[in-house]
Amino acid sequence: MRLKLSFQIKLFLCLVAFSCLLLTCIGAYTYYQLDAQLHRDLGARAQVQAREIALIPSLVDAVENNDAARIAALMKKIRASSDASYIVIGDNHARHLYHSEYEGRLGTPMIGGDNKEVLEGKSIISIRKGGIGVSLRSKAPILDENNRVIGIVSVGYLKSHIDNLNARTLTQIIGSIVLLLIALFVFSWLLSKNLKRQMFWLEPKEIALLVRQQKALLEAIYEGVIAIDPQLRIITINHAARELLDLHQPAAGLLGRPIGDVIQAQPNFFVAAQLGQDTHDEVCRFNHVRVIASRVRIMQEQELQGWVISFRDKNDINTLSSQLSQVKRYADNLRIMRHEQLNWTATLAGLLHMQRYDEAIRYVEAQSEGAQEILDFISQRFSSAALCGLLLGKYSSAREKGIELRFDPACQLRQIPAALNETELMSIVGNLLDNAVEATLHYPAPHEAIELYISDGSDELVIEVADRGTGIAEEIRDTLFEQGVTTKADKSDHGIGLHLVASHVAQAHGSIEVSDNEPHGAIFSIFIPK
Repeated sequence: MRLKLSFQIKLFLCLVAFSCLLLTCIGAYTYYQLDAQLHRDLGARAQVQAREIALIPSLVDAVENNDAARIAALMKKIRASSDASYIVIGDNHARHLYHSEYEGRLGTPMIGGDNKEVLEGKSIISIRKGGIGVSLRSKAPILDENNRVIGIVSVGYLKSHIDNLNARTLTQIIGSIVLLLIALFVFSWLLSKNLKRQMFWLEPKEIALLVRQQKALLEAIYEGVIAIDPQLRIITINHAARELLDLHQPAAGLLGRPIGDVIQAQPNFFVAAQLGQDTHDEVCRFNHVRVIASRVRIMQEQELQGWVISFRDKNDINTLSSQLSQVKRYADNLRIMRHEQLNWTATLAGLLHMQRYDEAIRYVEAQSEGAQEILDFISQRFSSAALCGLLLGKYSSAREKGIELRFDPACQLRQIPAALNETELMSIVGNLLDNAVEATLHYPAPHEAIELYISDGSDELVIEVADRGTGIAEEIRDTLFEQGVTTKADKSDHGIGLHLVASHVAQAHGSIEVSDNEPHGAIFSIFIPK
């Protein structure tokens, strides 16, 4: 089985392996440099000693006379103060006159093959194998008063002595490397553990999956979402936000830009005084688009990491509210019809209980005749079942309020225009009828009938609703179809219906005309091409 290591262990092992390799290379390079420096230093030291010894007058005189005993006496004091492995004095024929380590070599040749240059008057540094082993040595010529070479001084350091010095240096280097490795082990483990904690103990593959999921989630959200860092720079933005704010740049081109350069907010949604707290469902304007925005802080261990801003078009909320209100009105219409039906049933049951059968029959005939007549008219003239249900509900609702809803005899609808769906048609008709009923109720009684005309007999669908209500005030006539504009006293839940009607008509490439219905009231005429 293949062993799967966690990210923390992998990072730790990689850091340790790299550290070991790096420290090994550094140690080897340091040892090589120190060894070379040691050879240079010892060679220079041996050369200095050899030259100084060769200049001693008494030694020059003793060598010139081949006085070995005198040479030994002179060199005894010098040998005691020198750190060299050996000191050798030879004559001009490269034979031993003195050897600090072996007295029995007197008269024997100096070996190593490096005496020729010295006898020519040169001072040298060489590594040769002599009588007591391989050594780093320096040789200097002994000159008489006439500058003739009369002897040789050789000062050397044995290779074993140099190796001992290098061994001590190497031991110190290895000790330092071991201490550094221990420190690096601890550092690597703590670093990998800290990184894993900052990654919320997730593996890189898990983080990559989360990033892809986050991107897919942001693009799937209908709302606009923007995340910004503590410096108010954009760190992520989804497609819905760019589309809503009409930003044509790709997301990558917006990342890193200050949020103030991308969004002009009124009131200032990004002022420092407000960023210290979260806010929800605040109505403001982003780039001339009215939105409902929320701002939530991103906190990590009590430290602010940025903010997430989500927003949606305020018109979408108003449209949804209007549609929900319309559904509520449909439900109210059904309750009215149910209430009316219960009253009718209770009346019929009372007549039967009192055994007034003739009156019960006449009552049933009268009720069924009126209901059947309007039902037959609506079902025969309009092909949309949903529209038929809406009109029956509006008819009953208006009658419950004491208002007659009168259908033009020329009404007919065989096919809904392609640019308009059934729901949008019901929204247009329902809102116009509701406004007509409201306007009629606000006019003093007795309330006159509301007239409805729907026809697709020509090249366009015509919808016309006429009422005898309060009419349209001159000051709002030009802004009647704007959102929030209403003639009602309570403006909190109104001003949406006509805006929704205008939106549906504009989408279907239609037009709306508003005229006065003399002597009072208003006529709304809608024309939608087929």
